[in-house]
Amino acid sequence: MRLTVVGCSGSYPGPDSPASCYLLEAEHTSEEGPGAGETRTWRILLDLGNGALGALHRHVDPLTVDAVLLSHLHADHCLDLCGYYVMRKYHPTGPQPRIPVWGPAGTAERMARAYDLPVDPGMTEEFDFREHADDAGPVTIGPFRVEPHRVVHPVAAYALSVTAGGRTLVYSGDTGPCPALDEAAAGAHLLLAEASFRTAEDNPPDLHMTGADCGRTASKAGVERLVLTHVPPWHDRADAEAEARTEWAGPLDVARAGATYDV
Repeated sequence: MRLTVVGCSGSYPGPDSPASCYLLEAEHTSEEGPGAGETRTWRILLDLGNGALGALHRHVDPLTVDAVLLSHLHADHCLDLCGYYVMRKYHPTGPQPRIPVWGPAGTAERMARAYDLPVDPGMTEEFDFREHADDAGPVTIGPFRVEPHRVVHPVAAYALSVTAGGRTLVYSGDTGPCPALDEAAAGAHLLLAEASFRTAEDNPPDLHMTGADCGRTASKAGVERLVLTHVPPWHDRADAEAEARTEWAGPLDVARAGATYDV
């Protein structure tokens, strides 16, 4: 599968990137249904933070996305679902088919409030809202097998493990260091990990990770490649990279908007 970094700025859009949004693409031949035997590119989004929908147009037609998976419901990870609702509802070619949107419990209500809609129907005529469940196991979307892992954050938050073609990407979402992330990342081919904090500062627990935390997680999990993301605009990405290097000797990148990775 191919990862495209649509947005990677932490906490809010920065001067050179929208907030969190990651596009995953993979080829798949359908085995049943109206398109049986047809091979096409399947596309999913991990998060759709503020500013990301506009940038997504640079990479693909947003109407070709098959599903959206939200790690949690903070604005920098979900708020552009409002614009996507408008696009799918009022597009000149007509209302678009519903697509699945996975997220924590209450996602449908949260998004209705965000756009000042009545909860019923809210955005449910445009999106098929489905909830991450701690014990439900993985879901399948075309070639993608996606498994949520509950991690530590002030709101319900999930790391997302995505496997396609025998290769696995793990996206931390927002989290402090925790055993659940270690477990999710074990043996991953690419770990996309948030590095919002810096080690030298007095950081609250169970909120975000430092670059060093990301490096330790990658080392413990035995991943193939580490990509740091979600560095807020008030920090220098080079600091996150230098910290990670104290704990991780393998391939390392700091995410930038527009970067692509073959997983």
